[in-house]
Amino acid sequence: MFRNARIYRLENDWPESEEAVSRELAKAAFSPCGPLTDRSSGWVAIDTSNPNNSELLARRLHGADLLVLRSQSRILPAAAVNEALEERIEEYRQRMDEEPGRSEKRRMKAETRDSLLPKALLKSDKIRGYVELADQLVVVDAGQSAAAERFLRHLRLPFGDLTLKPLRYKQPVDALLKRIFLGDSPPRFDVGRECRMQDASDAGSTVRWNDFDLADPSIRSHVADGMRLTHLAIVYDNILHCVLDENGVISKLKFVGADDDSTDDENDPLARQDAEFVLLTGTLRNMLKDLKQLLGGYDQSEPQALP
Repeated sequence: MFRNARIYRLENDWPESEEAVSRELAKAAFSPCGPLTDRSSGWVAIDTSNPNNSELLARRLHGADLLVLRSQSRILPAAAVNEALEERIEEYRQRMDEEPGRSEKRRMKAETRDSLLPKALLKSDKIRGYVELADQLVVVDAGQSAAAERFLRHLRLPFGDLTLKPLRYKQPVDALLKRIFLGDSPPRFDVGRECRMQDASDAGSTVRWNDFDLADPSIRSHVADGMRLTHLAIVYDNILHCVLDENGVISKLKFVGADDDSTDDENDPLARQDAEFVLLTGTLRNMLKDLKQLLGGYDQSEPQALP
């Protein structure tokens, strides 16, 4: 269900029911791109298979609210715009017997783009996230920070002055990564088969190890000799495989047995989604609780709220 987990602290009250959350999200519900619109984003129903649930834009399960942001954009290659623009410029030369000036070219380019935009193909994507109610955390499934910020930006639209801050711990995460990597793993944390290292004196110098036995002395020696771990694959509680980076971002989430497609819920997509969501939130809740304890708690002072 989720491949990534970028985590933020929420410092506001949150609605008491999924119906109340849905009513707020409906103020910024998704609507398709207009003919002259580059991109449109908004909240969509969790259960698209059941028309009766089309108004529920949040689903509360196991102490967490699942949310889905849909974005739609028009694909208009620059090469297509430039080719059509050149035709307009050539027509101008023939008609006016002169080269168009800079401002005229800008105007012609804007007109060309506006004329092509309604014909452009549409592309959609979805970003999932959830609000962890007990700990007031927002977890976003986004591989890049820009996508997570888009999710948070649209979350603020219906709620107003939400204060959201990236989750930070009092102690550095890379110290824990090093501890796990060198074989001193705390309970429920085991080293995986992937890591990324960075030269302490040269940030541009990195080394990646994929699908290797990281207990190999020749690999461990790099860290012992001064290289810094920035990413480390871990296995949490023998059920969750993931990569944890030095900023606390979790990626490549995968549960043991996730490749098994056999399920009793294959004819009920919502039931399968619910089961996956409960497994995800329950496991991440326990993992974050352990990380909080191992790293001295959450840092309440840093950083500033996201713009």
